[in-house]
Amino acid sequence: MTARVVTVRSDEPIAAAVERMTRFGFSALPVVSASFRLVGIVSLLDVLRYREEHQAEGVEADGQVLIEEIMSPEVLSMSPTANAAVVAQRLRSHGELRVLPVVQGGRLVGVVTRGDLLRHRDGASRRTGLRRFFGGRDKAEDDALFALARARRAGPTPAAATPVREVMTRQVITVGATQRLALAAELMLHHRHTALPVVDGESRLVGILSEADILADPLAGSSEHTMVGAVMTRTPITVDIGATVGEARALIADRGLRTVPVVDGDRLVGVLSRSDLI
Repeated sequence: MTARVVTVRSDEPIAAAVERMTRFGFSALPVVSASFRLVGIVSLLDVLRYREEHQAEGVEADGQVLIEEIMSPEVLSMSPTANAAVVAQRLRSHGELRVLPVVQGGRLVGVVTRGDLLRHRDGASRRTGLRRFFGGRDKAEDDALFALARARRAGPTPAAATPVREVMTRQVITVGATQRLALAAELMLHHRHTALPVVDGESRLVGILSEADILADPLAGSSEHTMVGAVMTRTPITVDIGATVGEARALIADRGLRTVPVVDGDRLVGVLSRSDLI
């Protein structure tokens, strides 16, 4: 498990959770009380779903509505002594679950993510540059997590009518169906992606490979010769280049997606993530 974790308090505004998740590229954060007891979990998907249901309030509500109003209070957690295989099974069997809090005596002591399982699976024990810290400290000189901070999109939250081509990521890390699964896993870990589009030699989208796909079968990837095409999802949900941000938000909120390929016909032209739409 990762023993030091970024968290938010239940009495902080939604804006605090959005800032930490988008700044450090996390999809979800454990929510704790003042005494550091685990009380819930909040994700970018929770934020998107809240905004879909309360569009009249606008993004300004992020600074006024508390995290406790949108978080999921029913949190699946494990103890520090839980068997790693059981933890892996929990993360495999719960589609939207990527972060599994580890709790001892009601207090949060760490988290396990699908990325942690991939590192463990590949025998990659090095954590340099990937440490995560309790709390939301902002002193960069004292916080190694600062090195993980991502450049944030300048300007306000995109309006619903904004074309997705204006907010999507155009420089996309992709893999081919005949590439080794181990290489794809290394790319995911290095770039901190939860999924990679799979393309052919002419940039046609032929599938998508996610952490869940790799972890779904305990034997998948056990051989260095296993190929991406053996475990990828062959019919990924996509967004057309002509779609709007509002349409993409509704799709992601409804389906619980993290990464959606953007296509022009059958060709990959970009990807959308939850943070792109926040």
